[in-house]
Amino acid sequence: MAINLSKGQRVDIGLQKIGIGLGWDPNETESGEDFDLDASAFMLGSNGQIPSEGFFVFYGGAKDPLTNRPISPDKAVLGAEDDRTGGSSDGDDETLEVDLSRIDPRIEQIIFTVTIHEYGERRQNFGQVKNSFIRIYNANNNAELCKYELDEDFSVETAVEFGRLYKRNDAWRFEAIGDGHKGGLETFVKKYAKAFT
Repeated sequence: MAINLSKGQRVDIGLQKIGIGLGWDPNETESGEDFDLDASAFMLGSNGQIPSEGFFVFYGGAKDPLTNRPISPDKAVLGAEDDRTGGSSDGDDETLEVDLSRIDPRIEQIIFTVTIHEYGERRQNFGQVKNSFIRIYNANNNAELCKYELDEDFSVETAVEFGRLYKRNDAWRFEAIGDGHKGGLETFVKKYAKAFT
């Protein structure tokens, strides 16, 4: 049975291959512009930074030749296909796949973020987005393990850290974060990829 998480709550994963589904429903805006929300993953070492640029998995990164999706150098994280409108009927708007057995030994945690593309030009923020969630599911049978629904009103925030996978005593766990920030993808790049900015 799936677990509904609260902010800060943690849960053991206990699987090797998992899916990370992220979803949202944009409200109607005066401009009528679509919401282009982007899911990214930052694979961090013990110093809280990515060890090399490839461990920042996002729409503009290196692509897997088979799927044309972003992929990490260790081939452990397959990034999301870019959904430029949101509000998918099947629930998940963007999905990442993680094979925990393939993760580079330097990596101790993976932060999952969602940012609004061109938030400034379109005058958009997470206060105009509802029903946002992150869920972890078994990649082999699609059974949901846990789900975290953002229930805060991010009226000025344009970037959110949804959750993280982290290693504790050689086992992987998931923590619901739900921290909002002002700025776009560059906000997280400055935080987690200082050596490459």
